Amino acid sequence: MKNNIIFTICLFLFVITLGFSQAKKPTLMVVPSDAWCNQNGYMQTYNDQGSTVKVPDYKRAFQENAEVLQVISQINGLMSERGFPLKNMESAIKTLESNAAEDNMRSSKDSGSEVNESPIDALKKVAKADIIIQLTWTVNKTGPKKSISYNLQGIDAYTDKQVATAVGTGNPSFSAETAVLLSEAVLAHMDNFTGTLQNHFDDMFENGREIIVRIQTWDDWDGDLETEYDGEELAYIIEDWIADNAVKGRFSTTDLTETMALFEQVRMPLFNEKGRAIDARRFVKGLSDHLKKAPYNIPNKLVMKGLGRATIILGGK
Repeated sequence: MKNNIIFTICLFLFVITLGFSQAKKPTLMVVPSDAWCNQNGYMQTYNDQGSTVKVPDYKRAFQENAEVLQVISQINGLMSERGFPLKNMESAIKTLESNAAEDNMRSSKDSGSEVNESPIDALKKVAKADIIIQLTWTVNKTGPKKSISYNLQGIDAYTDKQVATAVGTGNPSFSAETAVLLSEAVLAHMDNFTGTLQNHFDDMFENGREIIVRIQTWDDWDGDLETEYDGEELAYIIEDWIADNAVKGRFSTTDLTETMALFEQVRMPLFNEKGRAIDARRFVKGLSDHLKKAPYNIPNKLVMKGLGRATIILGGK
C-alpha cells in the first residue's frame, strides 16, 4: 500500500514536471542594439525608395569586434540555461549572404512598381525568431576595477514593440573580461526578464500573434474596394474574412477607403490546425487565395515587409 502511494506521488510529480518542460517557449535572437552599433561606428545605409536610411552593420561588428561575439554568446548561454530556443545571429547572417543572389526587389509584372526591403527585415525573415533581444553595454572604469552597465530590450520581431526590459550596472570587479562582467551584472535581473518574455509569448499562444494587414490597389485596376459582389462591398468582404480567421475575431480597422484598407492588431494563430507553426505570409495568403477565386476573381500580389506587415495589392501581379 505504501509503495503504491509513493509510486502514485512520483508519477504525479513526473507528469507535472513534464508539462512544464514541454511548455512552448519563444525563439530568441540576441543582437547588439542600434544604439551600440551607432556609438561604435557599425552602421550602413540603404536606399528605401529614394530615402537614405541608416541601419546596423552586424556583419562588420562581428568581424571587427571580438567583444561582440563574447557578450552575445554569454547572453545566449544564460537564455539557453532557462530553456529558451535560440537563433544564432552569425549563422543567420551567413544564410542571408548565401541567398544574396536572389533579387530582394519585388515588382508588379503588370506595372513594374517595386517594393523595397531593409537589410534588417531580410535578416528577421531568415532568422524567424519570435523575439529579438537588443543588447547595449558600456564598460566603466574606476581605478583598477571595472563594472558594466547594460540594457536588455526584448523586441517583438513582428511588431517591433518592446515587450521586456532589464537595465542595470554590475558591481565593480577586477575581472578583465567584459563577457564575465556582463554575466555577473545581468544575473540578478535575468529571471524577471525571461519571465516577462514568456508571459508575452503565452499571451500570443492564447490570443494570437499581432500583425498588420494592408490592402492596396494598382492604379490601372478597373475595380476598387467599393465594388459589390452579391450585394456586398469588397472592403467588407475582406473585413469579414479577417474577422472569421483572426484568433477570437480580434483586429482593428484603422483606415478604409475606396482604394486602400488598413487592419492593425490582427491576431493570427501561431499554429495551424495540424500544429505546425505559421507566419504572417501563410496566414494572409489565405485571404489572397480567397480573393482570386470566384465570384471575385481578383488577381493580386502579396508583399511582405518584415515578419509582421503584409500587403495585398489588388488588380495585378
